Amino acid sequence: MDLVKQLGPLLAAEAAAEAYGVGVEPAELEQAVWLRLLERTRDTGPPPHPARWLRCAVRAEVRGARRRARREVPYDPMAGGPPSGPESHPAEHAVLTAETRRTLRAAVRRLPGRCPALLAAMLSRSDLTYREIARQLGMSQGSLGPVRSRCLACLRRMLTAEVAAPEPWGKER
Repeated sequence: MDLVKQLGPLLAAEAAAEAYGVGVEPAELEQAVWLRLLERTRDTGPPPHPARWLRCAVRAEVRGARRRARREVPYDPMAGGPPSGPESHPAEHAVLTAETRRTLRAAVRRLPGRCPALLAAMLSRSDLTYREIARQLGMSQGSLGPVRSRCLACLRRMLTAEVAAPEPWGKER
């Protein structure tokens, strides 16, 4: 019981600081940590450094809450059907994502001047730095930003025109 009095204010402060970042109520986080402490003291006795253990336990519970939040799909009984969205049709989502990437890369290849090479380097999976991109393209590092802005504006205009007029001669269905 002495441990509860000693750790109560620290746990309240740690839970309040960490809980809202993951969308959990501080009281729920506190309860989970108290339960963890109870299980630990029953099995192996109290921790040798209670304050350090408490901070680690709070962070472990927060990590678990983040994992659960990524995996859980909210249930809406009013919807009357299975959940919708990318989680419900992973194959369809993967196909649409791949198609979007193909469309983007095709549009980038049609850009004028240095734009295809610059944007391809920036979209590269190798995650190049500005210095590496400048060296690869033979440009000054300071000119990458302005050139990138012009290229993205051109790409935006191109993609907007394609979306606004999907049929030849600007006819929409």
